[in-house]
Amino acid sequence: MITGTAQDKTSLARKTEEIDRLHATLVKLFQTGPALSQAPGAVPPSHQLASPTPTPTAPPSPRLTEALHLALLADSQKSDATKKETARTVALFVQAFGDKPVQEITGRVVGEFRDLLFSLPSSYAKSKQDLDLNAEVERAQEFDLPTLSGKSVKNHFMRLSALWNQLVRREIADKNPWSNWDFDLTKRNPRRAWTDDELALLSSSAWTCSTISQATFAGITLVAAYSGMRLGEICSLRNEDVQEVDGIPCFLIRPHPEDKWALKTEAGTRNVPIHSALLDWGILDFRKNGEKFLFAELKTPKSGPRGTDFGRNFSKFKTTIGLPAAITFHSFRHTVSTRLRNQAGDLRELWIDALLGHESSHKSQGPRPIFLALQQKTLSRPSRHSAIRPYF
Repeated sequence: MITGTAQDKTSLARKTEEIDRLHATLVKLFQTGPALSQAPGAVPPSHQLASPTPTPTAPPSPRLTEALHLALLADSQKSDATKKETARTVALFVQAFGDKPVQEITGRVVGEFRDLLFSLPSSYAKSKQDLDLNAEVERAQEFDLPTLSGKSVKNHFMRLSALWNQLVRREIADKNPWSNWDFDLTKRNPRRAWTDDELALLSSSAWTCSTISQATFAGITLVAAYSGMRLGEICSLRNEDVQEVDGIPCFLIRPHPEDKWALKTEAGTRNVPIHSALLDWGILDFRKNGEKFLFAELKTPKSGPRGTDFGRNFSKFKTTIGLPAAITFHSFRHTVSTRLRNQAGDLRELWIDALLGHESSHKSQGPRPIFLALQQKTLSRPSRHSAIRPYF
């Protein structure tokens, strides 16, 4: 109980009234106030965070052909010759890799383009530019065609490097991936010989081409494996090119101007003894009366060397059965060369070069033929009924 004087009682009453008034005010605020009438836990508007400012995004990188127009073709100070040559190089890149955005053309892509250029036949620059690049690379490998020189590849890179310098100045590209490349290469198309396992895989796999028979496939492949002849030389053999020389059956590799058939080098004109394994297998059975070519089944194309279709199908076949890209039909030449050089006995480099049609630097040595060395039965014989196996 509260006790005291009348004055104390009056003071207490006033304080009680003040407390009631404040209570009423708080109740009214909770019921009608704009800030506190929101859901529990809501942040008052005055304390809400402002909406974040959108981060400016970089404009998309232009594609190569668009960049070419921006940085070069629209430049009146550049010569027409420079524009034409650079546009031609850009078109070649687009044909190989597509019209990529500039920022996606990295050093890795540039390196792949460099490898591709070094693998293209030199005749590609003189032909229609809509040819399939992969097919052209395969053709150069299979027919041992000369490929683009280091100078030609360097010129392509110099044009693209000059274009990229303009793109860097315009802040379209961050850096120039076309500079500081080496073009002084002596071996542009590294190839290697077949391994025993790869030969076994090839010989045990069924030929899948429907336009060229198994017999023709076996005959052409065996000639390559037992002579080291180029695919073009084999496919262009005429029946009249099978003759005896000093009592030894030979393939006569020689030009035929009447058909515009020429050899790669002067050393390519030569007589190649027919290995006894080929004779036992029945290679001479391909000679047919009334036919011009030994492998008469092959079609002569309107343009390009005879055997182009076979080379293309052989490339598809080896890929289908899982053989690596480093192995091509031309690898038979490397196989024959390697195995002859590793043969026990006195086989001079001069004789091996003469067999393969290579230019020899050992001209002081005697011209003893390699015929008898190849006629010796030192290699395994292919079975007439087992397609192409075994080779060696």
